Amino acid sequence: MNDCEATMQHLYAYGIGSILDYSVEGKEAEEEFEHTTEEIILTIHKAAGNAQIPFCVFKTTGLARFDLLAKVNSRQPLSHDEQQEFDRVKKRIERICRMAFDKRVRIFIDAEESWIQDAIDELCRDMMIQFNQTEAIVYNTIQLYRHDRLQFLKNSHQDAIKHSYKLGVKLVRGAYMEKERKRATELGYPSPIQPDKIASDRDYDEALRYCVTHMDCIRICAGTHNESSSMLLANLMHEHHIQPSDQRIYFSQLFGMSDHISYNLSHAGYNVAKYLPYGPVKAVLPYLFRRAAENTSVKGQAGRELTLLNNEVNRRKGL
Repeated sequence: MNDCEATMQHLYAYGIGSILDYSVEGKEAEEEFEHTTEEIILTIHKAAGNAQIPFCVFKTTGLARFDLLAKVNSRQPLSHDEQQEFDRVKKRIERICRMAFDKRVRIFIDAEESWIQDAIDELCRDMMIQFNQTEAIVYNTIQLYRHDRLQFLKNSHQDAIKHSYKLGVKLVRGAYMEKERKRATELGYPSPIQPDKIASDRDYDEALRYCVTHMDCIRICAGTHNESSSMLLANLMHEHHIQPSDQRIYFSQLFGMSDHISYNLSHAGYNVAKYLPYGPVKAVLPYLFRRAAENTSVKGQAGRELTLLNNEVNRRKGL
């Protein structure tokens, strides 16, 4: 975490916050889960009162066995030992979220594979009911490359109204597309993935519209490298007379990607934060590989950024 300090300071000099992401997942041992819990709590302490770190984040698979979450997700009965294990998972998550609540630090719970996501959603909802009564501390992550997630967003909003809590959401397109399709084909069930990118983009943008229309209850972080979606959200804020600096809305990109979006938004006064993944190299690699293969537009995105850089070099040559 300390190795991120120089990068954090550099970003903040341009008005961009950092999200320290301890990107360890897929462990099996209780001591490893406890270590990850303590590391996440350390990021919360570092973020407390620190404008450079507007959010913290964790993955549930950093705190629990994947197979246990899958069993919970499928509603299969747990053995006595499994129930005790799951109770420890819930206690870890509550410790993290309570610390975030006590320190007034907003925290994301990342989305994961569809066959464990219901279990994660339920855990996240429990935390929002407990800690989001007056302001959004806990944020769920919604992957709009799934065809059912726009409706899930709307259902979550209605649940927040019913139970009188603020709904915190981070909207992303998603990072498990090929894995999801492959599993659906192998096991013979309908794929949860949108039929094409156009459908993903449509639902993502509709989710932005829905959130901005219900800002009395919803707090949003738009995690996107898509220029059109970023522009749409900025325009929606203008149409609804929401100031760029309004803390209810954030934009977010990965460190090293879409800098032209991040820096231009920040320069215009919008709230922006970059994800800074860190941790042991071997443990972080799965996260980084997913980001690289996140969607079919990555190659185009890299080419577009190279073009922007070349244009800027040529512009300066002409000065």
